[in-house]
Amino acid sequence: MSLVQYTYDDAERLVDALNLKIQTDLNQAIEQNGQATLAVSGGNTPKPLFAKLASNKVIDWSNVTVMLVDERWVSDDAEASNQRLVKQHLLTAYAAKANYLLINKTAPTIEDAIAQFSPEVKQYLPLDVVVLGMGNDGHTASLFPCSEELAHGLNLNNEAVVLSTTPTTAPHKRISLTLRNIVTAKNVYLHITGAEKKDILLDAVEHRTEMEKPIAAVAKHAELQLVWAP
Repeated sequence: MSLVQYTYDDAERLVDALNLKIQTDLNQAIEQNGQATLAVSGGNTPKPLFAKLASNKVIDWSNVTVMLVDERWVSDDAEASNQRLVKQHLLTAYAAKANYLLINKTAPTIEDAIAQFSPEVKQYLPLDVVVLGMGNDGHTASLFPCSEELAHGLNLNNEAVVLSTTPTTAPHKRISLTLRNIVTAKNVYLHITGAEKKDILLDAVEHRTEMEKPIAAVAKHAELQLVWAP
């Protein structure tokens, strides 16, 4: 559909602005529906945003459900766990009141975990706010251009809520929202910093196919709001 760009002088101003955007989106959803959903991504980039959100007392966190856009199939105490990241950096202070949709890592297999997690997520669809990141290969969520499951994940007729993916260029099996459940969210943000990431994004949107650069699929099928700082 479109790529809407918001540019800030530095990462701190970006975080301040995105915090306010998410605050507005969540509280508007709560006012309209009595509840709101926030799906977030992992990595180092969102850590300052998580801290800012956690300290935001204007958000009615008791009526917010938080979930992950994607997760690695590792134990929750592993350094690579997004679940660990969210618990340490987001679900604290005021945001500790939020409901969190847990991915059960004690399930025997990743498929068992997906079978448990999918119906929990489904009851909250469409999501209110999704905050994405992007890798240098143009992947977003755990929709990697190198994974055999990519076509399934990008298929808008695929009714699966989440799917497992196995990237060949990154470690660990993953659990990821499908494209359908990302682009049907009411507000979709892409939070990236640095000139290199922005160049990769613009090249993907303007010149690459969805299979080459999955982030292009999000911009094609949703109003993707880029929040960027050098």
